[in-house]
This record gives sequence, C-alpha cells and structure tokens, in this order.
Amino acid sequence: MWYAIISEDVKDSLPLRKSARPEHLARLNSLKDQGRLLIAGPHPAIDSEDPGEAGFSGSLVVAEFSSLEEAKAWADADPFVSAGVYASVTVKPFKQVLP
Repeated sequence: MWYAIISEDVKDSLPLRKSARPEHLARLNSLKDQGRLLIAGPHPAIDSEDPGEAGFSGSLVVAEFSSLEEAKAWADADPFVSAGVYASVTVKPFKQVLP
C-alpha cells in the first residue's frame, strides 16, 4: 500500500538539510530503485521553484510499504530526523486515484 510521509521543518532548517541531504537522497533513491517511490520532494518556504536562502518548510514522500508500521519506521530512520530538520512527521495511508 502507498503511504504519505508529510514532514514539517524546524525554523531555519536549510543548513541542517544541506548537511544531511546526501544520506536522505540515498534512501529515497533506494526506494526508487525498488519501484516503491511514487513522488518525493520538499515544500519551498516561498512561492518559488528555487527558494534560495528562504529554504524549505517541509517535505512530502509517497512510497509503498507493507504496513503503516513499516512506513513509520522508515520515516523515523530518515537522516533529516536525526539531523533535527523536522519538527514533526505524519505518516498516513494514501490511495492514488489519479493519474
């Protein structure tokens, strides 16, 4: 089943994001290589494709896991969590309707 992992950043998270980004992307690429990643990306803090120093306000990952517990465990192990990027993380089942 698909699960949405919705994360909200702490204030001024950009330096923390930059330091943990390689490990964060490696985990996402692993899901992609397994065919289990539907979409992933950050929410710019301002209305811009390149927010620059404004940074990001959070992230969205939609990926396939065998259970809600597995999705939560994967989200809890994210390098952005251990680096202090996220103030909160919510994991919910997701049903793709379109496209």
